[in-house]
Amino acid sequence: MTGFPEKKHYPMLIGGEWVDALDGETSDVITPIDRNVVIATVPRGKEADADRAVEAAQKAFPGWAGLHFKERQKLLLKAADALEAKVEDLAQLTAVDTGNALRTQARPEAQTLVDLFRFMGGVAGEVKGTVLPAGDDQLQYTRREPLGVVAGILPWNSPLMIAGFKTPAALAAGNTLVLKCAEDAPLTILEMGRIISDILPAGVLNIVTGKGSVIGERLAVHPDVAKVSFTGSTPVGRHLAEVAGRRLAHTSMELGGKSPTVVFPDSDTDEVADQVVLSTRFARQGQSCTSGSRLFIHEDIYDSFLAKVVDRISKMTVGDPRDEASDIGAVNSEKQWNTIQSYIEIGESMEGVEVAYDGRTSLEVGEPGYYHAPIIFSKARNDWQTSQEEIFGPVLSVIPWSDVDDVVDMANDSEFGLAAFVFSKDIDRAISTGNRIQSGWVQINQGGGQMVGQSYGGYKQSGLGREASLEGMLEGFTQIKQVNVKLR
Repeated sequence: MTGFPEKKHYPMLIGGEWVDALDGETSDVITPIDRNVVIATVPRGKEADADRAVEAAQKAFPGWAGLHFKERQKLLLKAADALEAKVEDLAQLTAVDTGNALRTQARPEAQTLVDLFRFMGGVAGEVKGTVLPAGDDQLQYTRREPLGVVAGILPWNSPLMIAGFKTPAALAAGNTLVLKCAEDAPLTILEMGRIISDILPAGVLNIVTGKGSVIGERLAVHPDVAKVSFTGSTPVGRHLAEVAGRRLAHTSMELGGKSPTVVFPDSDTDEVADQVVLSTRFARQGQSCTSGSRLFIHEDIYDSFLAKVVDRISKMTVGDPRDEASDIGAVNSEKQWNTIQSYIEIGESMEGVEVAYDGRTSLEVGEPGYYHAPIIFSKARNDWQTSQEEIFGPVLSVIPWSDVDDVVDMANDSEFGLAAFVFSKDIDRAISTGNRIQSGWVQINQGGGQMVGQSYGGYKQSGLGREASLEGMLEGFTQIKQVNVKLR
């Protein structure tokens, strides 16, 4: 495919107005499809721009929080309708902005955004307290109240979907929001804002752009930001939690992962192989914190099942993310491409490693785009660097096992604990194994993505807090006030 959208400038949304940075600086946005093509410019926001976004959100907060839930509900559902009407436009922009393949990733991400707005609009009335049986002379009740101004700091891998995790939940609970776009993929979030900005009262949703170390840092330390909701790497999450924690701000952190996939000997089937390939998130270039990047295959079926996985992955097409034939799109940036390549070189140097598949030899796309084919390391060890560290690329470590206690120990031998996948026809064994794995989200006999309404978040260094669910909205974006009234 050739041609890109005409280069345009996307300003920031602050207080209902589309504005540039106060100092007028801008940044170029380069598409992962072609490193030589600037598809847009955005403001390079600084601390002062973060301050005015927070001020606008703070000003809008009392009115928004004071609405009857039905009014917020109507506006969120209206926003869902407006976004749904533009799903294809958002998907096409996602492909160009992030490199995610249109068919396998960009369209599902855009639709998930719509679904989350509709879900959170539907449960807006569940932000409610309880009345205690305190006797005739007392009225004792609780109120669930919004936190205030929320800063949502977004990643570059699936910005629309992650914005869906944060935006409608925060707004349904009565908070106002400042979203900080990822530097490497800001356009879909700004376009989301353009679609719904006229539906929401001015200042309820604000969107800023700029470096994370500058404008993101300012949001984390700003005294009027009640909560920082971050999705990204574990090191950055640790830092943000630390600086926000100094002023006891609320935080939620959805961070990295090195998720295990455990295959029992009764699951050497084509159907399971299909699901395991889904769990790798190779269709998102492996750029997913829930990627099942450690595959544990029982030694009795190791060769047979691995052959099935290799067969399927070898047939995945790496290509222009706008092409309907592409299963795998482009890696987001040159920096990430180089990181993936460095981990592959580490993996290739490990003693005893076997390369079961290396798609680089048959890759038909390359520069000027950031394309990377999948690679599968067989007979890997769980203590290798490539098995322990999050690569965020299409790299799979395959590890044999024979004893269930050993494989559970290996699955848990990780600083991360975000997702896990277990495959067995013996459902008791599958569930009992899943219950022993230290991860916030375990799937049994399936490998798909997050579902609207399910609680999503991690254990250990994969973060804290939950998203995408009623429980996540209540726990993450409200606080409880106890009220005691003497009646007589």
